[in-house]
Amino acid sequence: MAKVKRATVYFDPAVHRALRLKAAETDQSVSALVNAAVLQSLAEDAEDLAAFEARAKEPPLAFEAVLKDLRRRGKL
Repeated sequence: MAKVKRATVYFDPAVHRALRLKAAETDQSVSALVNAAVLQSLAEDAEDLAAFEARAKEPPLAFEAVLKDLRRRGKL
């Protein structure tokens, strides 16, 4: 088993109760649920950063031009 680090996290009482209930229903620990949620959030951040990097070389669009195009196409 990989080494784990211990951290103190403070939850709103209702969130903590929901976590405990979900842990019991899914036969997982609260730590496992929190770990999975944090990993998912970090993965989403990595996807966002990759998308930003992929689009970094696109020419900028002026907000006014976007509005004008949306109006022209009847979207606004």
